[in-house]
Amino acid sequence: MNGLRESGGALAEAVAKCARDAANLGADVLVCPPAQLLFPVAAALRGSPVALGGQDCHTERTGAHTGDISAEMLRDAGCSYVIVGHSERRADHDEGNETVRVKAEAAQAAGLVPIVCVGETADQRAADQALAVIAGQVEASVPAGATAATLVIAYEPVWAIGTGQTATPEDVAAAHAHIRQVLGRRLGRAAAESIRILYGGSVKPGNAAELLALADVDGALVGGASLKADDFWAIAAS
Repeated sequence: MNGLRESGGALAEAVAKCARDAANLGADVLVCPPAQLLFPVAAALRGSPVALGGQDCHTERTGAHTGDISAEMLRDAGCSYVIVGHSERRADHDEGNETVRVKAEAAQAAGLVPIVCVGETADQRAADQALAVIAGQVEASVPAGATAATLVIAYEPVWAIGTGQTATPEDVAAAHAHIRQVLGRRLGRAAAESIRILYGGSVKPGNAAELLALADVDGALVGGASLKADDFWAIAAS
């Protein structure tokens, strides 16, 4: 929940310029602004390789759901992705795994790729439940039959979001390997090996290269650092 029309548009224009100027970046770049900025950001990104996504969607296509936004509305605004199940949605709005899965299915039905977020809290990690919690979220939040073309997973340890704390490389590698294993059980080995798993949790220019070099880490879900074009692009360039 950051940015107004002028600042959000300027940020998107700066990111788009970086993308246009980059040669052989070798990475997909996506920005997910607040809903009221979707159209101005879409205009700023036009002609660049940067994709547009939403931060959340409703489970239904349409109806009496004041204040919500559907996956079809996001698609109409130019989105190709949408984040679902972010830890802040799970915590602030009591969204459980079933709700996240239905939202992901709604996104897929609208032609969007859902980025399904999973991750443990500090208390769950302290109780040595992290991998079990993550496995349960993947099992229950991921739609059946998903493939690399229709799903992205983001692992975001809740205790590392916006805190400046980052999971150790060993913890990240273990979590991502576990997610890959659970995806294999749910979707089959071929799909599991090709689905992208992003890491999110205080990703910054100073730690991005090390995190992105880990096995099973296919990208980053960037929070606070995305509010500065130079920082965001330094992460993308990593």
